[in-house]
Amino acid sequence: MITPSLCASRGKLFEFASTSMQATIERYKRHTKDNNRTKPTEPNLQMKSEAATMLKKIEDLEVSRRKLLGEGLGSCTLEELQQIEQQLEKSVSIIRARKTQVFKQQIEQLKLKEKALTAEHEKLCEKFGTKAWNGSKEQEENVAYRESSPRSDVETELFIGLPDGRTRRIMPPN
Repeated sequence: MITPSLCASRGKLFEFASTSMQATIERYKRHTKDNNRTKPTEPNLQMKSEAATMLKKIEDLEVSRRKLLGEGLGSCTLEELQQIEQQLEKSVSIIRARKTQVFKQQIEQLKLKEKALTAEHEKLCEKFGTKAWNGSKEQEENVAYRESSPRSDVETELFIGLPDGRTRRIMPPN
């Protein structure tokens, strides 16, 4: 006959030893539930370590961002400052290249729009029987200059003194 003290020293057999089969099954179910509760701690530990790693990465990125913005540079060495400067210069050149690309795209779109508007203008001129403008750009600029600076009788001389003492001078036409 096996005594309870012998079974206790050998493991869990004593825990499950019972005269009632139902009581043994209930103890078994409780034991498996307890084991299932302890197993999820492994993924929890893994998630906690991943969260700690992510927090460290976020902190490093924040420090890097601050340095790129020129904040917190007091603790930087000369090498670190030179690396930051090189990184900023590289970033600026990339930004300028993208900006140039966008400008070129906009210029192309505007040229297409100009062609479409010129064609529409010509159609409207034909429809209403007026003459379309076919001048060169130099002629357009000359016309714009002449319109913006018409001759006028404006005095541009500087007089010092009361206005009553002035005599109006009219310049003869050239």
